[in-house]
Amino acid sequence: MSSQTGPDENVSDENLPAAQEEAHGAQVAKSDPFADPGLPPHEHRIQDIDERAAKRSERTVAFLFTLSMLATVGFIASFVAFPIDKIVYVWPLGRVSALNLALGLTLGVALFCIGAGAVHWARTLMSDEEMVDERHPIAAPPEVREKVISDFKQGAKESALGRRKLIRNTMFGAVALVPLSGVVLLRDLGPLPKDKLRHTAWAKGKLLVNENTNEPLRPEDIAVGSLTFAKPEGLEEDDHDFQKEIAKAALMIVRLEPNDIKDKRELDWSHEGIVAFSKICTHVGCPVSLYEQQTHHVLCPCHQSTFDLADGARVLFGPAGHPLPQLNISVNKDGYLEAQGDFAEPVGPAFWERG
Repeated sequence: MSSQTGPDENVSDENLPAAQEEAHGAQVAKSDPFADPGLPPHEHRIQDIDERAAKRSERTVAFLFTLSMLATVGFIASFVAFPIDKIVYVWPLGRVSALNLALGLTLGVALFCIGAGAVHWARTLMSDEEMVDERHPIAAPPEVREKVISDFKQGAKESALGRRKLIRNTMFGAVALVPLSGVVLLRDLGPLPKDKLRHTAWAKGKLLVNENTNEPLRPEDIAVGSLTFAKPEGLEEDDHDFQKEIAKAALMIVRLEPNDIKDKRELDWSHEGIVAFSKICTHVGCPVSLYEQQTHHVLCPCHQSTFDLADGARVLFGPAGHPLPQLNISVNKDGYLEAQGDFAEPVGPAFWERG
């Protein structure tokens, strides 16, 4: 008759400690499935046992929060101190905008210091003992809610937020100042254009200057059926704002037979059949330059909007929504063509339905 052995009888003497440790781990796991039997005992940090070390950590956190506040102030000051068009050389980036560089550095330091201060605070001063809490239903019973409130109060107490006023005050200051960066960014939405889009470099008495020869135009310089491009007197290509101004003031001059002009206002604003219209298409701002001499039509090369220069430059075809603005011109006492004022309506693409 064979004998039966128990589960532990096969364990040799040399394997006894390992078996006992395994059995102990199984017993702990059975009583607490979340426990780690191999977890070493909790070791206190130096800040937990030495108040001087805790004070050093507190000063470090406060320094980071204070540095964040100074960086936020620097961010705001950069908007005032640096012009938008100022360029600086920074190795290895090369030529960069001084304003963008200052804004990026100051905002980056402000956000980094808040994060670094919070992390250092949590790692050195807040409680680092790990706790396991079983999951509970969403609708917590009253005793669980009481426990949560109790745990919150305990956490607030352990964070020493009330006792360590230096950290608390500097943290509140850093967090309160950072949103001001977003408020200052609203400056890029302004200033409001007001009526700037309704005005160009043309004004009463401004001579019409040929773009190619840079000479003032006389009526005899423009032949019937010809197309000439002009700019306002005093607007030179080496001017700082030349591109911005010519984008609104570029002029297209055509000489028609006065009898061919159908629109009364166009005839009144012309001189001996010489009419001046904006060169900027009212669709998306492309330069209108393709002129059909026989039909007096001018074509935009971008999207084929077609305008009738003999009928107030009204739209004949294409996506443009408005006629080309006309410039009122005449001849001065010296025999040169000059403007009688600015365009009567905004040039280029319609904005706010020209309201």
